[in-house]
Amino acid sequence: MSGSTTAVEHTPVLLPQVLAALNIRASGVYLDATFGRGGHAGAILQKLVADGRLLCLDRDPVAVAEAQSSFAADPRVSVFLARFSALAACADQIAPGLKFDGILFDLGVSSPQLDQPSRGFSFMQDGPLDMRMSKGDGMSAADVVNGAPEAELIRIFREFGEERLAPRIARAIVADRETKPFERTLELAEMIARVARSRDADGRPRHKHPATRVFQALRIYVNGELDELEAALDAAFERLAPRGRLAVISFHSLEDRIVKQFMRRHASTDPVYAGLPFVPAHAAPKLKLVGKPVKADAEEATHNPRARSARLRVAERLNEVLAA
Repeated sequence: MSGSTTAVEHTPVLLPQVLAALNIRASGVYLDATFGRGGHAGAILQKLVADGRLLCLDRDPVAVAEAQSSFAADPRVSVFLARFSALAACADQIAPGLKFDGILFDLGVSSPQLDQPSRGFSFMQDGPLDMRMSKGDGMSAADVVNGAPEAELIRIFREFGEERLAPRIARAIVADRETKPFERTLELAEMIARVARSRDADGRPRHKHPATRVFQALRIYVNGELDELEAALDAAFERLAPRGRLAVISFHSLEDRIVKQFMRRHASTDPVYAGLPFVPAHAAPKLKLVGKPVKADAEEATHNPRARSARLRVAERLNEVLAA
């Protein structure tokens, strides 16, 4: 790959906006729950003094090895190989009940993962049809494509990829796998391109590769990403210190919808008490929404294509209100 592409691979999305959103205190405690290749983590660390603390999590052993290599000598940093829904257990290893002044989630698959054909995430390069963020953990994409019933494939493609041609693609997969199981990414991508052609179910031209939505759906399903996100947001909420900030970057509508609904729910009074003169502490809002969703500007979107679909949402933990 060219040098310019490599530079894009390691460019963290919305970096200045993330640093502003986290409102970093120099001696605070922060969590990068999706380390990736450490662009955000490194920038956060630059703002911390000697008694500041940064925890880094990732479920990808390659990313964790990168984190350990980069920060092994820094006593402010702790690195964990873990799903981000396990953030509370990781925090407790540092100090029981540890709370954070800021938590960052940068969702989805990282550019280095996409660009390694051996990981099987990309429909543009040939590799094993895998897609597991932690290799060897659970089912691979090939297991799903070759083993799931047609109705289940349709559900996966519709629910996690919003693919309008799900029935047509699922039927073709089931028919083709009888002759030869799908083992490679390009085998599946080329079959989808042949079946889906260049137009959507409603006849509108497709601007993305025809396999984009199916590959997204398989990746989300294989890694349990949406369930994982819901569990992680709950865990993050419980571990935010008063006035602590939660910042979440999402890349597609399914993730963003979960984040938006989560933040709005905790930033609202329990509907049971709506309109009443007295709202007990347990029913009062626990989060405050910070600004509007942030998108990359034109310059960043041009230089870092991954940023084009990124959306950053931010919320702040309110001070606890003690019941009378």
